[in-house]
Amino acid sequence: MSLRNLAILTACVLLTACSKINQDNYSKLKAGMPKTEVESLLGSPTECSGAIGLTSCTWGDEKTFISVQFAGDKVMMFSGQGLK
Repeated sequence: MSLRNLAILTACVLLTACSKINQDNYSKLKAGMPKTEVESLLGSPTECSGAIGLTSCTWGDEKTFISVQFAGDKVMMFSGQGLK
């Protein structure tokens, strides 16, 4: 394996290991938590949508994600998939 390939592989492993989208951070989510606290825990959401004071935000991708529903700026409910 060349040094370049080893460096790329190492970078990929480190980025995956450092992901904030994991079971540990999911277990820290609580109903009533402010949106700012969720964003400090998980980072910026991948996408958000909503209307009339309700917002749904997702962190991650199709296989590994955390989805949080907010009423105003407070967590109403949340779910996750593919977390390690």
